[in-house]
Order: sequence, then structure tokens, then C-alpha cells
Amino acid sequence: MIILRGKQVIIATLSGLLAMGTGFSANAKTKKPDNRQTIVNVSLKPTSQSKLTNYVYDTVDPTSANYHRYLTPAEFAQKFGQSKGYIASFKNYLKKYHVSATAYPGNLALKVKGTKTNVNRAFHAKYISKAKTNYQLPGTLSKQVVAVIGIFAPNSKTAKKTTSKKNSAKQTAKQKIAYLKKIAKTANASKSDLVPNTKLSTTAFSKAYGPLKFADNYQLNALYSQGLQGFGQRVGIISNSDFHIGDIQKYWQKNGINAKPSQIRRYYTISSKKYTRMLSNYMFTVASLEATLDLQQATSVAPKADYDVYIGLPVNGATTITSAHYTSFMEAIGDNIDRQISTSFTPGVERKSGWPDSSASPASYNAAFNLMLEQAAAKGITVFRATGDHGPYEDPIAAQNHAASTSPYQVMVGGTTLPYSKEINGKKVTVSKERAWGDTYTAKASELKKGFFPGGGGGGFSALNPTPRYQLGVPGVNTFRAIQLLKYIGKGKFLVNKQPKVITGTGHSRNLPDVAGDADPHSGYATYISAYSVATKNKKEIRTLHKIWLIGGGTSYVAPQMAAANAVMNSGRTTPLGFWNPQIYRFAQQADSPFNPLNDTKNNNNLYYTGQPGTVYNQASGLGTINFEKLFTQFNQETDE
Repeated sequence: MIILRGKQVIIATLSGLLAMGTGFSANAKTKKPDNRQTIVNVSLKPTSQSKLTNYVYDTVDPTSANYHRYLTPAEFAQKFGQSKGYIASFKNYLKKYHVSATAYPGNLALKVKGTKTNVNRAFHAKYISKAKTNYQLPGTLSKQVVAVIGIFAPNSKTAKKTTSKKNSAKQTAKQKIAYLKKIAKTANASKSDLVPNTKLSTTAFSKAYGPLKFADNYQLNALYSQGLQGFGQRVGIISNSDFHIGDIQKYWQKNGINAKPSQIRRYYTISSKKYTRMLSNYMFTVASLEATLDLQQATSVAPKADYDVYIGLPVNGATTITSAHYTSFMEAIGDNIDRQISTSFTPGVERKSGWPDSSASPASYNAAFNLMLEQAAAKGITVFRATGDHGPYEDPIAAQNHAASTSPYQVMVGGTTLPYSKEINGKKVTVSKERAWGDTYTAKASELKKGFFPGGGGGGFSALNPTPRYQLGVPGVNTFRAIQLLKYIGKGKFLVNKQPKVITGTGHSRNLPDVAGDADPHSGYATYISAYSVATKNKKEIRTLHKIWLIGGGTSYVAPQMAAANAVMNSGRTTPLGFWNPQIYRFAQQADSPFNPLNDTKNNNNLYYTGQPGTVYNQASGLGTINFEKLFTQFNQETDE
């Protein structure tokens, strides 16, 4: 999971929090217009919220007349979108300020473009605080607005130092170089369990570190034996960075994957193709590593599918990361060519402090995201999202928090650890059976003493979304068993409690994750990346190319694997599977469930939540791991085919 304002990938070295962000700070007192081009998004209300939600559920209810009656963008616009007249009025209003707007297919959102100065004038943006910008629209327009995402009005009373941009960029470059060198050092350590054996045959390598490992553990190989590999399907990947196609091909070659670069298409949703590729080729970024592993995992699990990568890379502070992320998602859903979409990126966490958008609060952004994902569900698109890699503490603070969005209209994917026995950091570690990923036992004593721990799968209770109807009454939902493994000591650090207490209780919101799969680096998957580190010596720039094989983990690996597995199943059907969640929670309560709930109370936690005996759900690993052979059968038994 990558938090776009700068967070982590659990890969090669432990998990570590790594802040990787560049800033832009303009002199707020200047009277010169800000002519940087920005993209702002306006989320709009549906004609009827209740009818939209009911329709979404009806599409996956075999008893409904609307079962699998997925809507085209035009049908959705006619049924639930804003009128053409309203859209035209909004466009005409913005045009007065030299700002353009385009309605996304479905008429539930507008993509607004213009200079920052003109956009702020059009929305009458007013600085309230660093975290809040007020905006104002004519009453006839504002009544149908859910959220305006991406507006920031500068504080005209306070000048900011323009040197912060240069210093921040310089410090960030040093961090990236250090991180890449750390990865390279680990990858070159022959005894590390986080380095794959590249001397293995393609089949052996794939079974040990690649797609066959996923397929064997979660019974997807049974679908491969039926000739299903994703042919005829398209998979959308929501990304924040470009990637090197050569790295993807290198991964394919080592795993014996017969795929072609022509199966992958890029869509640049914010910055130009030229700028985005230039940045990706120039030096290593954590986001490019994330984009690379997302594609390697997805394309290898469904090698016959096609892939659409939506790259929303904001530059020089003109477009907020919240707006960029929303734009990429909305364009993917609007294009309506992918029946499954995955992302391992998020713009922030579900709390006001540190939220990176001043015009859309976490609550209003969440509402906009829910509407967008309801539109996806109504079209038969299944969306998968990584839950995060630090248990219920995505931001390292005392209070539990989760990566945004925790929308109930997507499949939240958590993490597990596969069985292994090996020596790690001078001690023998044995995991006897698959468990929820919550690792406090492999780190060095010196690391734990400093307040750092390897990681765990995201899970818990949403701060913004109520319990969805498909979770109500499910055994284990809204009850929990937990163990206080960690004690927050401040400054983003935790210590492991020597005598942790067991806690039981209840929750009253959307429970997450929904499902889980192997995400532990110590039982993880191979990744290949080539990237430059950049340094200066005697005022000359020195770029060093690193070519690295490593073993990584994190829910970032599992989400694209799940999306690809969905493509494999869809390739054996005539109608898409659509909105998973109401269906899988129903399946999980049946006698021949396709899920393996991880219910143990010992050695089975995500750094806080544990299993719950006698239930089908827990907040450490959701409904559990998936038997895809059984899941495919269950889906087909309900089909209208």
C-alpha cells in the first residue's frame, strides 16, 4: 500500500516507514496570477441515492429482475446521473472564468481544468486555514454538489519561504538514494531470505516466488486447467507512477509467462506522457516500484488478459493527490472497458489531521468515492483495494486509522502469512500454518527496541462508512477479539508489550478487510526492478543503474492478484461477476463455503485483531483466504446463464 503523500512499500528490507514526498511552496503574498494548470473534480448527487444503492445490490441478487443487468454509461446517466441541462449550466458558469469542464460518462462528476487562479475565482475559494478552503457556487449548482476535490486557496496574509521547495526536493532525493541502495544491498546478500534464487527453472521459480505460488495456494490452478487465463478480459490498474516495460518482460521471462507488451496500455490522467515517463526514467521512486510490482503480479496471474494502467502523477503542486487519485479512478470507470480494477495507492487516511485536501474533507471525499464505486458496481465492475501494511495503524499514531477509502462498494484485501520455517536475523522462526499477517517476531531486538516492527495486514472498523447491509448479521462482524501487542510511545513508534492483554468488544461500522491472501515478505513474491539512483560529485550529476531481484510483500501484492484472478473467472463466463461483496458474504455462510476463515486466537493477528472461533469473519483476515475453484463454482451456480 502506497499513501500518495508519502509512505511505504513492504519490500526487500523490513517494512519501514519511508516518507517520500516533494513539496511546492509559492510566495503567497505575490500578486502575480498562478498560471499553473490544475485539475479539480466535482462530485454530483444521483437523482436518487436510495434507488441507486438498491439497483447496485439488485445486480448481484439472483432473485431480482435486475440480476446482471449491468448499465452502460449512457444508461447510467439517464437513470441516475444529472441532467444534460444541469451539466450545461455548470459548464457555462465556469466558462465565464476561463475554466473548462467535462462530464465523466455517467454524469455523476465533472473534471474541471484551468489555471489555479481562474479555478479559485470560479469557485470563490477562500482560505480558512491550512487544512480548509471554503468555496461558493450559485445555489442552483451547489444543491447537486457532493464534494469539490482539489481546491486550495493561498493564505494572502502569510508569506511562505520559497526555499522550502528546493530543500524538500534535495532531502527527498537523498532519501530515495538511500532507500534504493538499501534495497540493492539486501538483494546482493546471498543469505537473505528476501532474495529469490534466480537459478531455478521457470516452473520452480514461479512455484516458489511467482504466480504458480498464488495459484497453488488458492486453487486458481484448477481454473488454469480448464484453459482459463483471462482471455477477453481487461484489468484496470490505478497508479501514481509509470514503469519500465522491460522490467515487466524480465519478470515474465523468469516465470515462464507468455505475454506481450501490447497487452498493456497506459493512460496519463494528470501529467503528460512526456513528463511522466521522463520522471520515471530519471530516478527511482517508491511509487514506480509499486506500479511495477502491481503489473508484474496481475499480468502473471492472468497472462491472457489485457491491462489498462491509469497513471495520475500530479506535478509541482498544481493538482492535489486527492484529485489525481479520484481522476484516475473516475476515468477508468467512465471508460468502462475494464471489468475489474485494482489499486494499491491511497491519498491519505481516514482522519482530519494530515488530510491532503482542503476543499474536500475526509467525509465528503468518502461520499464522492462511494458514489463513484456504486457507479462501477452498476456497470458490473469489481474493484479491489489493498488495506495497508501496518495492521489497524496505517498512520503510526495511537488511535487506529485506515487508508482511504474504506468504501463498502469495493473488495478490501488484507494480508496473511504462509507456513515457513527459516532462520531470520539469527533466530529460528516457524509458522506452522497460514495465519493473519502480523509480524512482531522476525525483527531484530534492536529494531523492536527502537519502536519499529515488520508489518501486518490492514483491518478493523471504518471511521467513515456504516456497516453495509451485506455484513449485517454475519457471524464475527461487529464483534472482535484483539490482543494489545503494541504500545504507542510517540513520534510514530511502537513497542511490543511483553504481557499483552486480550480485549473483546463490538464495533458499529464497515468491517475490513473482506478477504485476505499472502502478504508477508518472508513468505512473499519475487519482484524485479531496474532504476537509477542520482547523486552529485564535484558539482556533476552521477546516475547509477541498479538491476534488482528481490522478494517483497504487502497487501499491494494481493490486490492485483485478486483482480487478475477475477479476470480469470470472468474469462469463463458471458456476464461479469460484478459487485463481489453481497455475494461472497452470502457464500461464506453456506455449507460448502469457498472461504477458509482463519479463526485461531493464538499466533494469528494483524498486530491487534485476532481470529474469532466459531465465526466466519474477523477483522484480522476478513472472511479468510479463497478457494478460487469453489468460488468460481458458487458464482456459476447462481448465474442466469
